[in-house]
Amino acid sequence: MDSKLPSIQPSLRAKSPYERFVSGEGVPVVTDFGVSSILAVKMAPWRRLGCDGAYFLFYGSDGVLGLCAGKIPPGGTTLPERHLYEKMIYMFQGEGVAEFQQRDQVPRSILWRAGSLFSPPLNTLHRLMNQSDQPALFLAVTTAPVALDHYRNEQFVFHNEFSFNERFDGDLGYFESRDGRFLGLSQREWVHQSNFIPDVPALAHPGGRKRRVKIARFEMAKNSLIGQLVEWPVGRYRKAHCRSGGVVLVILRSSGYSLMWPSHLGTQPYKNGLSDQVVRLDWAPGSVFSPPPNWFHQHFNIGAEPAQTLAFFCGSEEFPLSRRNDGANAVANPGSLHELHGDDPSIRRMYEDELAKNGILPKRRTANAIAE
Repeated sequence: MDSKLPSIQPSLRAKSPYERFVSGEGVPVVTDFGVSSILAVKMAPWRRLGCDGAYFLFYGSDGVLGLCAGKIPPGGTTLPERHLYEKMIYMFQGEGVAEFQQRDQVPRSILWRAGSLFSPPLNTLHRLMNQSDQPALFLAVTTAPVALDHYRNEQFVFHNEFSFNERFDGDLGYFESRDGRFLGLSQREWVHQSNFIPDVPALAHPGGRKRRVKIARFEMAKNSLIGQLVEWPVGRYRKAHCRSGGVVLVILRSSGYSLMWPSHLGTQPYKNGLSDQVVRLDWAPGSVFSPPPNWFHQHFNIGAEPAQTLAFFCGSEEFPLSRRNDGANAVANPGSLHELHGDDPSIRRMYEDELAKNGILPKRRTANAIAE
């Protein structure tokens, strides 16, 4: 991904079981902060899945989330797979069918298109079929690093026939597009409970929080891994915030950039003469990146339309993990949002200059941006 210094130096340790697995998949592996466009990523034949593919070992995945992409030719089908880790799939291109089968049960299927989001229930046999006349491109976010690092046995992870019937029992309506939702207790965000969303960018945000930034979370297939759609207006930027690792961000709409820097540099790196340690990532639809753990990051919309990001992380309201990801909050006070009065003046000036290049006026400074 096009980024400005610094880089992160690899630690002097042996490869983890997950990293060894990825290296053995026979496809390109991207190690970076992110990629400018998932559509431009170099891929190679992926023998295990029967399509072209690539893996991503982003600095911010922190051994929690795995990330891979695949390209299915027109009329092509991936090889069936099952695994003992959670996975969410976002479709960038194409249209077709996804098929899921629990052991000894009739297969269930959905019709997907560009913008669809779904999750194969844990350890169900599943495959993707491209019925369009163009290649189908998908991005898969998984908890594979946790499973492979702990079990250290690929045969067990990929060839275990145990059925998690409490997650999926073959229900005919399991993948029907539903509008079930509730207001989450921990973050007070609207949570959609649906195992299939046909068109994420077109999803209507429910009312709720009195702010211009719109947020909706998705809980699928009784996973701990969830998705979160965030939309914010033209001429606005998000507050700087810091969290632990294991978050993947996908840009769905507009153009802009993100600034990231280690938290030990403080909240005003430019003012403190540390600009050489700030990383800038320019983004557009199709950009994918992951802020490193315990780094501040801040997102700026410089496009002529509201920006949309789709985030993935382990943060289920219904099935929370023991680890509390309270680091998601920004930092003026411990556990609270970083107020605008703490902004680095140079960051604000940089943003206004970028907007001016596009003929856009910045919006009045208000307190209605939040951390994702």
